[in-house]
Amino acid sequence: MATAYRPYEPGTEPRGHLVPAALKAPFQARVWREFLYLVISLPMAVLTFVYTITMLALGAGLLITFLGVPVLGAALAGCRALGVVERARARALLRLEVAEPEPVLGRKGGRGGKRGPVAWVGALLRSGTSWRHVIYALIHLPWALFSFTFAIAFTSYGWGFATYPLWRWVFPRYMDEPGLQIFGDDHGRAFYLDTPFEIAATCVVGVLVLLLTPWVMRALTSVDRIMVAGLLGPSRLASRVWELESDRGTVVDTAAADLRRIERDLHDGAQARLVALAMGLGLAKEKLEEDPEAAAKMVDEAHGEVKLALQELRDLARGIHPAILTDRGLGPALSALSARCTVPVTVSVDLPQRPAPAIEGIAYFTVSELLQNISKHSGARTAEVDVWRTEDRVLLQITDDGRGGAGTSAGSGLAGLAERIDAVDGILVVNSPPGGPTTVTAELPWR
Repeated sequence: MATAYRPYEPGTEPRGHLVPAALKAPFQARVWREFLYLVISLPMAVLTFVYTITMLALGAGLLITFLGVPVLGAALAGCRALGVVERARARALLRLEVAEPEPVLGRKGGRGGKRGPVAWVGALLRSGTSWRHVIYALIHLPWALFSFTFAIAFTSYGWGFATYPLWRWVFPRYMDEPGLQIFGDDHGRAFYLDTPFEIAATCVVGVLVLLLTPWVMRALTSVDRIMVAGLLGPSRLASRVWELESDRGTVVDTAAADLRRIERDLHDGAQARLVALAMGLGLAKEKLEEDPEAAAKMVDEAHGEVKLALQELRDLARGIHPAILTDRGLGPALSALSARCTVPVTVSVDLPQRPAPAIEGIAYFTVSELLQNISKHSGARTAEVDVWRTEDRVLLQITDDGRGGAGTSAGSGLAGLAERIDAVDGILVVNSPPGGPTTVTAELPWR
């Protein structure tokens, strides 16, 4: 089982180590990465803001000519390019993974599948993602100015006060003053941090500010995380469209594979037997008058071929959609399926009513394929199949006491099964440590 690395987050340490963790927090790499991000944000925000305002104003002013639309397209393209830099900066310094937004022309080009400069500019102007990049460029500057000022002030005062005893000697030696001046007026009244108590108090205040710095940096960069993820990443609708396009491809490939399997089974099984049956009956017809006994024997063999062909056709029909599933539902169908498994299987189905026919079929074939894997590869002695409903989901859990080691790595049968389930917004989770036991959980939508 892979273990994900999580950087230190203030406040997440065990209670017994709270004080050491708090003292180490200002020195953590995460704090300095966030500080660097906030410092760089201001010049980047100025650049993006100036570019966006200038290009949009220029494009809007040129709309009375044919140059306005291309200039606006260039403005939006530049904002998207700057968004690439911002996502890379967030990825490197904030450890924030934001997916690339959908391309301008998509997979099939512009409207009507056309590609070219005109289609590209039109797609840019229609793209909500492009305008979200513009919004980011406009609102990022005031926030970057605020966070830059806050981060610089907190860091400077924190480290300056905490190390005040180390650099206080500068004032009497080079400035002819007893210490750091807090305030003064024209009448010669001034307050300096020069007594041992005042120096110690300044140092304590600096340490307290430093201990607050990780939380301040985290709060400031949380706003940046929200803006980058919400404005520079793909929209929820676009992500859903891409997901559905991918799922559609999976469904098409699965349907094509099923058709090829059915064609192969018909050609190699029932069709071959029916051809042999026709030839046998033809020979029996020729020998009917010459050798009735031989003809009767050939008819008897043909009768056996008919039974085998019918059995193969029933098995093929069951592989397409079993009649018992249509007539009686998932519980009896899984019971009949488990009876044909070479491993003893206990089936428990607790469904208040039948799910959608498509979901019912996917659940049946999921259990069928998993039981076949148990029979062929697991070396198990027993297996269990549990099916139940929770809210608007159907859950399947198949457990065996075999050797384990199963997974959804590329090329495995479980990988293909996971893709099929994902095509209907389902989830497949495999827990199969070496030595077993193996538990496969599938979650499907109710409708």
